[in-house]
Amino acid sequence: MGRPLTAVVTTTVLALTASGCVTVHGELELLPAATKAEAEQALADFTNAYNKSDKANDPAFSAGRVTGPLGEINQAGLRSRSVTSPGNNANHRPLELADATFVVPKKAGWPRWFVANTDSNRDTDQGAGDNRWLLVFVRNGADQLWEVAYLAVLTPDEVPVFATEGGYAVPVAADSGRLAVAPKDLGGKFTAFLQGGEQAPFAAGPHTTAWREQRQRSAKRAGLATQYLDRAENSGDFAPLALATEDGGALVFFATRYFERQTAAQGYRPKVGPEVKALMTGEVANTVTKEWVTSQAVLAKPAGTDRDGVVVVSRLQGVTGAVGS
Repeated sequence: MGRPLTAVVTTTVLALTASGCVTVHGELELLPAATKAEAEQALADFTNAYNKSDKANDPAFSAGRVTGPLGEINQAGLRSRSVTSPGNNANHRPLELADATFVVPKKAGWPRWFVANTDSNRDTDQGAGDNRWLLVFVRNGADQLWEVAYLAVLTPDEVPVFATEGGYAVPVAADSGRLAVAPKDLGGKFTAFLQGGEQAPFAAGPHTTAWREQRQRSAKRAGLATQYLDRAENSGDFAPLALATEDGGALVFFATRYFERQTAAQGYRPKVGPEVKALMTGEVANTVTKEWVTSQAVLAKPAGTDRDGVVVVSRLQGVTGAVGS
């Protein structure tokens, strides 16, 4: 967000250890993650914080309202802009998130989380440019703020119908065997695929086969060798989050991190744009290594679906650091 909003790539649970439960007077008490009023307030607080940061080019205003992969992307983008465009943002356009519906699961203990399905003022509201912003809010304790860990931008048709029990959404455990791939294993399988592993269970598309092919072409560019190192992120506020869908599958959010190392031929230097240079340490002699954070939203089909069992419907990514050498 900030500049990384332009890096939203579209075709277009916070997991507790063990069961995620706590004992309350000898019983496991399942509670809604938030009331509607609390969810509405969390969305308003996030939007206000985002707009203050974007207007001032200052990450401090939104630091307490973002976390996890979105937090790293948002804060890095704002730190970069504070260097490249110090002072107020002349191009600031207030973000508006309207028509919100809240997908709230029940769970025991902390952390708690819910999804806000919203219509932003960044789309066209009809045709191919229409989309929905799904923001995943997490909270790690009663004295903590609600923070957004994931943002997915989907077309209206890509937003699934969520399963419910007693009027509340149904969370899927990170180690659940009900899906084609358990949420905790998605990051590892995705990074293995990007490194050249087998495609299964991922469906072909812009965020899978096309992205890997793009990387392979970049690696062969004359005069500039590019290497990629991918890593799954499964802990803390980067943990995968999943909600069951009516078709027996789930919408899953998960994060990865990758390093892009570019080495120029003798006598040349890799080109480094001002946005990346603002985040860079070291001096570029012939190599620059960029650190990227990505968050994915996928529709995972039920267990037993061997072909195209996981469809990546959204990817947001941004450079969060760089090193020159």
